[in-house]
Amino acid sequence: MSFPATHLSLIQRVGSVDAETRSRAQESLAAVYWPAIYAHIRLTHRQQPADAEDLTQGFFVDALRRDLFARYDSSRARFRTYLRTCVDSYVANSMEAAARHKRGGGVHFVSIDRADVETRLAMAGESDPDQIFQREWVRSVFTIAVSRLGEKYKDAGRQLHLTLFVRYDLAESAMSRPTYATLAEEHGIPVTQVTNWLAATRRDYRMIVLDTLRDLTASEEEFRDEARELLGIDVE
Repeated sequence: MSFPATHLSLIQRVGSVDAETRSRAQESLAAVYWPAIYAHIRLTHRQQPADAEDLTQGFFVDALRRDLFARYDSSRARFRTYLRTCVDSYVANSMEAAARHKRGGGVHFVSIDRADVETRLAMAGESDPDQIFQREWVRSVFTIAVSRLGEKYKDAGRQLHLTLFVRYDLAESAMSRPTYATLAEEHGIPVTQVTNWLAATRRDYRMIVLDTLRDLTASEEEFRDEARELLGIDVE
């Protein structure tokens, strides 16, 4: 499975000379990393929810001001590792300066439900910041991929394909997952059609996940590593 060499990832696009391209890339990166960074600040730096949210928003403002994303060097570390190092430095400096009331300047890159992240933290049953950062990042990648799949299928008039995929593959538990026969009966189609549509949708979804990973990595090596960790596959 190969990808065009001319593809520019989000990490590369944040350094674009085009203001609109740069702004969209920054917003996309913020949307992916906001929950993970928020959870990291809550656990690693032991901040209360309101302060952690303030620090998270402030970090992205500071990253924009200092052009931190564009300064990333893929030869030295993964982007996630670089990002956490920057976050830790920002939080330490902010705490020392005691300037929380000024942080962020009222700028909000993305609208994130803090309560949703807090619910997951409460249910995690663990407090390992690294594991939670990883889990929140993975969740963001898959959530964005599902959203992109939905947009693609809506444009193509394949809403039923998406419905079947969400009902079966994204079921909250094995107990709530319907059988192929149930889905076929509900929608008045043969079981073989359910089977074929789900197989095709899974292929499309996997490709979108890979495209999303491509957007979030800055080198071929990092992209392959992420694909192997998330999907258990080797890409060419």
